[in-house]
Amino acid sequence: MRRTQIAWQAGTLHPVHFPETVMAGRPREFDRDLALQQAMLAFWKQGYEGTSMADLVAATGLASARLYAAFGSKQDLFREAVARYEAGDGSFAEKALDTDNDVRSAIEALLTEAVLTYTRRGRPQGCMVVSAATNYAAENEGVMAWLTTHRKARTQGIIDRLESALRNGELKAGTDVQALGDYYAVVLHGLSVQARDGVGKARLMAMIPPALCALDAVAR
Repeated sequence: MRRTQIAWQAGTLHPVHFPETVMAGRPREFDRDLALQQAMLAFWKQGYEGTSMADLVAATGLASARLYAAFGSKQDLFREAVARYEAGDGSFAEKALDTDNDVRSAIEALLTEAVLTYTRRGRPQGCMVVSAATNYAAENEGVMAWLTTHRKARTQGIIDRLESALRNGELKAGTDVQALGDYYAVVLHGLSVQARDGVGKARLMAMIPPALCALDAVAR
């Protein structure tokens, strides 16, 4: 029996149709969680547009028809992959900021864990959410806008932590916590880009003390 399946055209959200011969009998079972993990690593390494259907098939070992049936569109799979990243490797930011530690310790932990995550062996380098959106075509603006909301949420998390420190008297009155939060978001993104470019852990760690000087300057 023949039927038409829908695959994802590399670098776009537009479906392409292709014929597939369907064998009779029960399809082979597969580990959906493992397939999602493998797809996440592919997207993390190559970005959204840089990851083609062929790349996802190679990464997961599943036929395109099985991927489509299990996850829907390329965009759907990517969203699930980002959610998995943010619940696992990318959860360091929320954990560092959501503690009872003083604000300096929280920001230091944020930057330190970022370096460790971005340079971890056996993982793509840098931040998945930052790296996935470096370049994109007009037809993928929806995906990029969605990623932007994720990055903005991380920035807001830093600002919220600094605002809490200001209310608690850890920072000098009048401190511009929004500017300070934006600064540390820029540092995070810069660490990701540097790690992506092959800068090693030691050099990235050496950037943290100078970055903390901005916080020390407004600390009580």
